[in-house]
Amino acid sequence: MGDLNMKEVAENGTVLEMSNLTKIFRVGFLGRKATAVMDLNLDIHNNEIFGFLGPNGAGKTTTIKMILRLIYPTRGEIKILGRPNSDVKIRSKIGFMPETPYFYDYLTAGEFLRFYGQLMNISHRERNQKAKELLNLVGLKDVENTQLRKFSKGMIQRVGIAQALLNDPELVILDEPMSGLDPIGRKEIRDIILDMKDKGKTVFFSTHILPDVEMICDRVGIIQKGHLSAVGTLSEILGPSVKGVEVTAKGIKDESAFKGMTGRIVRQGNLINMVLDNPEMLDDLLRAVLAQGGHVVEVFPHRQSLEAYFLEAIGENEKGPEVKS
Repeated sequence: MGDLNMKEVAENGTVLEMSNLTKIFRVGFLGRKATAVMDLNLDIHNNEIFGFLGPNGAGKTTTIKMILRLIYPTRGEIKILGRPNSDVKIRSKIGFMPETPYFYDYLTAGEFLRFYGQLMNISHRERNQKAKELLNLVGLKDVENTQLRKFSKGMIQRVGIAQALLNDPELVILDEPMSGLDPIGRKEIRDIILDMKDKGKTVFFSTHILPDVEMICDRVGIIQKGHLSAVGTLSEILGPSVKGVEVTAKGIKDESAFKGMTGRIVRQGNLINMVLDNPEMLDDLLRAVLAQGGHVVEVFPHRQSLEAYFLEAIGENEKGPEVKS
């Protein structure tokens, strides 16, 4: 299969396929078995952003290491763009940033990217051009000649993403790209990931920062103790049902008319905020607001959040058995 056929695979179907993927480590003096990932079956589609979720130690990093052949599975199969991940030719189609990137910090950002471009056999002219383009993409064009040792964690993360994009990959794998960043840094990384999707790339990233997932992911998979417990779009996992409705109205003088309908009424100046536990009562409440001569300011449906689902499915403090290697 040549490069043209690989592009056809990327455009028409599955970019990354994991079948019955299992990793069992031998640990300790007696070599006891510790299962990190068990019978993982997962397909990542073309041009989607896929969030791979789980608590620390659930098997996320182990799975990524197997995809990249940094470690070998005990059993199972991994295909990238229709080829086994053991095929050396496929590696030029992958970009990767580890959870804690370590770079030669005495290099400047530009020198670092040009150095990695040389390792990838990119021509001198092209790697100079790519370094400038990618630093501009990740918002670091003004610090091209600054040593990496002077960079913040968020800046290092952005350099890591630039490095992952040097070879113009079709599949980009990011291990905890938002970990340890402040809200501004997380937004910057989210914007970069969305830009990758706009450019036709497929992004697979692991994380335990759930609000970021809800903002940008097309689909998510949740791994618990090495087992995939859920996979799909957020609406498929959380369900479309409304759990409650919050109504804000103004110009209400007598709020007693609503007490039989709402579970909570809070007044803030000329505004009152009412929460309906039963969404079917919404029409009655809106009619009552109008009958009082009031005006509806906002109607906000309450749906189950990914965080609530995650904590219910996995447990807030649950640890998985992943063994770091």
